[in-house]
Amino acid sequence: MKLIRCLSEMIGEEIDDADKYIKHALKYKDERRGLADLFFQLSTEEMRHMALLHAEVAKIIEEYRKTNGSPPPEMQAVYDYLHAKHIEDASIVKAAQALYREG
Repeated sequence: MKLIRCLSEMIGEEIDDADKYIKHALKYKDERRGLADLFFQLSTEEMRHMALLHAEVAKIIEEYRKTNGSPPPEMQAVYDYLHAKHIEDASIVKAAQALYREG
């Protein structure tokens, strides 16, 4: 499905942006705390966007299953690959966010 692919790309972009912002938050944490806090907030907001988009993908897949049965193996394989990548990338961002919160 083109829509799932599009949303998956958006999810990846949100995670990439969250990663960019949290790296800046950690970089400026000691010398410019206000700016660092802003970067941290932006990072968490991007992760919220990611979660919202992911929920929509899950709804689309569930709707597809209700009307058509199991997705074609090719579609499921692409989704599984992207989903696993998103989970791995998001866990790295969440770990960096936790590190920021500690200090």
